[in-house]
Amino acid sequence: MNQVDRLMHQAIEDRIFPGGVLLVSRDKQIEFFEAYGCADLFSGASVKKDTIYDLASLTKPLATTLAVMQLIQESRLSLDQLVVSVLPHFLDPLMFQVTIRHLLAHNSGLADYRPYYLYLRQIPLKERKKQLKKMLTQERLVCVPGRQVLYSDIGFMILRWIIETISEQRLDHFLYEFLYHPLRLERLFFVDLNQQACNDNIAATELCDWRNVLLKGKVHDDNAFIMGGIDGHAGLFGSAVDVARLISTLLSDHREKSGGSFFNSDLIQVFWSRQTPSGRALGFDMPSTDGASCGHFFPKNSVGHLGYTGTSFWIDPVRSIFIVLLTNRVHPSRFNIGIRKFRPIIHNQIMINMI
Repeated sequence: MNQVDRLMHQAIEDRIFPGGVLLVSRDKQIEFFEAYGCADLFSGASVKKDTIYDLASLTKPLATTLAVMQLIQESRLSLDQLVVSVLPHFLDPLMFQVTIRHLLAHNSGLADYRPYYLYLRQIPLKERKKQLKKMLTQERLVCVPGRQVLYSDIGFMILRWIIETISEQRLDHFLYEFLYHPLRLERLFFVDLNQQACNDNIAATELCDWRNVLLKGKVHDDNAFIMGGIDGHAGLFGSAVDVARLISTLLSDHREKSGGSFFNSDLIQVFWSRQTPSGRALGFDMPSTDGASCGHFFPKNSVGHLGYTGTSFWIDPVRSIFIVLLTNRVHPSRFNIGIRKFRPIIHNQIMINMI
């Protein structure tokens, strides 16, 4: 793995990201685990192996999707259940065709993103959740459900609302109770911005222009921030070790045909299968045919996800290999996009050493 180590050091020299943690595992054994560079350019704090990163959209597969899976296992929800059977509040008639599966596969017809925070930041925090729900119900679909894949934060914001309606718990509390706490994932959590700020050993992200502060221990995503730090599309923080422990649990349960410790193997297989016509798994991404961030050596049935802040994971379920790469590439600015070219390069080099 000497070349992998050199690539990580070179990425920091080239300012692709200030620092990062790279963890590689095969068959429940860690093959490579190193920390690199700087967690905060202003304080000079170095990255440690247990440094916590803003996981951004890794929230979708590692939080919201797993909460949906749990509700399905409890027979409180089903994939082809209509969204309006839980939330009968939408104004667009096309929403009455949208299922839970559509939301997870990003082919619901919902738009990708709206800057809700621009309005919500003007009203008191205690009123924002009610107002966001109203704004979500007023969304107009941009295409017919099932016809087109459009990666949508809005769909996962609606999933958060569905999870909380059925479970009668806040999303982070539900996840902590059934999954994170039993697995002792103490470094995988949402940061509730209503409580005292947490920034101990957390990598800094962006110098935010509208918040007028360096973000450290506060969620980078604008819409998640304005909702108090917790939503279905973003808000999860975590260390590489705890992300790896959660992925290891999913892999173990996937292989355990008699019934996994947390999730049924058949259910994981459903969620990790390529959907037609979306081409994505449910809540997880899969390698694209051209220019995949996981490089050339992950097979077509691999699953993973990217996070806007510079985080990612990729899993090869057949060979029980996974790679976790956590960086703060948005520190100090989101306009640093060099990681797009770097990701496939580092994944290719790792897999050359592994297979």
